[in-house]
Amino acid sequence: MQTVSRASFGGSLLLAGAAGFVDAIGFILSGGLFVSFMSGNSTQAGVEISRGEVQTAAVALSLVAGFVLGVLAGRVLGLLTERVRIGGRILGLGAALFAATGIVVLWPHPGFSLAALAAVMGAMNTLFIVAGRAQVAITYATGTLVSFGIGLADRIVGGHRGGWVRPLLLWASITLGALLGSLAWRAMGALALLVAAGALCVLGLAQIIRAVARADSRSRPVRR
Repeated sequence: MQTVSRASFGGSLLLAGAAGFVDAIGFILSGGLFVSFMSGNSTQAGVEISRGEVQTAAVALSLVAGFVLGVLAGRVLGLLTERVRIGGRILGLGAALFAATGIVVLWPHPGFSLAALAAVMGAMNTLFIVAGRAQVAITYATGTLVSFGIGLADRIVGGHRGGWVRPLLLWASITLGALLGSLAWRAMGALALLVAAGALCVLGLAQIIRAVARADSRSRPVRR
């Protein structure tokens, strides 16, 4: 996480907030499942199977499958379009979230449509890949809290002093996003997902504009 630039990390905070926003709405719509926290869904599926609640278990497992397919699609597209800047990829995620929102609104029951949201969340985790590994855990807090604990331990024993700050900020972004998502759902229902989709598109466009501006400044001749 420390290898990610400040600008990229700032964008990851906004992405984490959007993930928390979407996850909170998915949690409400599904009655207690997640579109980004697959450990919870896996545990829930096992519990529901033991109870004989096959449909709930099937929905939970469909979310796991959607998430994995999203990671797969995001990584494959990332490898095939390596020259596309991250702003373009975030913009694509925003468009995908718009489409997923339409699926959820048009097919609200019994919950399998939420796999479309899980796919977008899975793809989001492929934005910051270095040497085949995700540098930032955007959509799930468990790994972030592990990093926070490790960073705090390093700080206590005199190691890297700031290693705990970024994980803490990511966790706070996810939590704040979940709060805002639940409040937005009360006002707008499932259509509140459009707020997150719009935010991703704005963030993607901002990243593209920033990248173009930086490229222009570098290409201008230096006056003497």
